[in-house]
Amino acid sequence: MSEAARNRLHLALRGSDPVHGRALAFALHAVILASALMLTLQSMDSLPDAAHRALHVGEYIILAIFTVEYAARLWSAPDRLRYATSFWGIIDLLAILPAILMLLPDWQSLRLLRLLRAVRLLKLLRLSHAMARIERAFAESRDELILFTFAAVIILFIAAVGIHHFEHEAQPEKFGSIPAALWWALATLTTVGYGDVYPITIGGRIFTGFILLVGLGVIAIPASVITAALLRGHRRDDDRGKS
Repeated sequence: MSEAARNRLHLALRGSDPVHGRALAFALHAVILASALMLTLQSMDSLPDAAHRALHVGEYIILAIFTVEYAARLWSAPDRLRYATSFWGIIDLLAILPAILMLLPDWQSLRLLRLLRAVRLLKLLRLSHAMARIERAFAESRDELILFTFAAVIILFIAAVGIHHFEHEAQPEKFGSIPAALWWALATLTTVGYGDVYPITIGGRIFTGFILLVGLGVIAIPASVITAALLRGHRRDDDRGKS
């Protein structure tokens, strides 16, 4: 195929081709939804064997479609390595990898592979303009988010060390080591608070209150960074629309 045909294929797969882009996107979305429906039906043991066999054949067909799509995206990409290692490139690979592995007898019993097939639903977001703005917002905020991620890991470790110090004697079965305390630290910093592990000493409770306040910042700071980037993106889009 010529370079022009390769570029046309790339534009069509991106949804930028005014003739074929929308039709191709609609077809791929239909296949994705069909895959999700089949995954749901395959979990129903009450279906007759004939239905399960039909669903199995359907999975082969969908696997073939997604494999062709991945190969086409990889071949038509201007920078193939960049596509293969990008977020959407990895999603496209995960859409076919579990199904390919499940064709092998030794892998069929791994339920995790069935779970990974649900990742295909993320492909529905690829052509969304809102999703494109979110991607740009994350790209603009990458340095800040990386720095904050390192800070969050450090805070997580400090929280585990602190609660271990206060609680390991009172609750050795729950806070007997710093690795064991990491579960509590993660649940507390993310403000999930499952309640299965909690402090009973005065020092531990005071320390927990402090960590809960820090946890609010762990959620609020990256959210505000992304929100600011989204607002900047909206303003740029509005300015382009007016010009």
